[in-house]
Amino acid sequence: MHEQLKPIQIGKHIFPSNAFLAPLSGITDKSFRTIAAHYGAGMVVSEMIASAGLINGHADMARRLGRPERLPNIIQLAGCEGEWLAEGARIAEASGADIIDINMGCPSKRVTNGYAGSALMRVPDKAQELIEAVLGATTLPVTLKMRLGWNDESLNAPEIAKDAAKAGIQMITIHGRTRQQFYKGTAKWQPVRDVVEAVDVPVVVNGDIVDIPSAKRALELSNAAAVMIGRGAQGQPWLLGQVGAALHGVPVPANPALSERHSLIKEHYQLMMEEYGPALGVRCARKHLGWYMDVLALEFELPSEARSRLLTEGDPNKVPELIDNMFDRLVEVAA
Repeated sequence: MHEQLKPIQIGKHIFPSNAFLAPLSGITDKSFRTIAAHYGAGMVVSEMIASAGLINGHADMARRLGRPERLPNIIQLAGCEGEWLAEGARIAEASGADIIDINMGCPSKRVTNGYAGSALMRVPDKAQELIEAVLGATTLPVTLKMRLGWNDESLNAPEIAKDAAKAGIQMITIHGRTRQQFYKGTAKWQPVRDVVEAVDVPVVVNGDIVDIPSAKRALELSNAAAVMIGRGAQGQPWLLGQVGAALHGVPVPANPALSERHSLIKEHYQLMMEEYGPALGVRCARKHLGWYMDVLALEFELPSEARSRLLTEGDPNKVPELIDNMFDRLVEVAA
């Protein structure tokens, strides 16, 4: 392992690398987390789960509890009331979660209008109340994800992190933007160093980490213990293993060959059919198929009609055949 990095341990769980998959709503479902774990992600985190929806039996919130293969099941919860988050944590624990992560980073207006997600950074006392409610409701380790602050005039992540760690939070992830930035502009990694210096628990840096150079630069500027990659892994889940290898000073795996990518995409599609059922799964899979093709197009000349057919096909049983046809053509061109 690279001399500056040490394995991160949360509770009884020691993570195999320091390149983590970020929680992304609508993206990091059980299927994608399983694929990312297979390709070397050190940690994977569920989509954000609204505690109120989970308590009320919302089917999609319950689905998000699904356990990925290989790695611990980290469930991210959001909410604006301590009793909701506490009950959400109890449900998650009873459903087989290994670690609970609290969302204080989501910038969505739908989330922040109710003093959840990153809106909690505007009310640190409320944030601490919710953190303590979760810690008191579960025997599982609890982690926290947040931003630098609400806006540039309120970069209070170090203070919130310090109180959270003192209460018992075991790892803190910082997205290097404020809530008011949403996903615009560029992430700032240097200010994450202030959080690292404020706490004695591992800090993870997140935001605009899309390849090995940006991962190394983010660690250099932040002095964080690990990196968390979100949008950069879309269409190329193997990036997590590549970044992890580079950070730990071991040989970096090459991009998967065409044959392996063919198998990977079909496996991912099948996992989504099992998770969502065919009618919904064929629609949910389109974004992932599109991202896979975006990455393929960087290396190969992709037939435009093949892409169009694949992303508009409504019969779930025909999609695997379309994937096969596309790769058959790619192999012919590459030969």
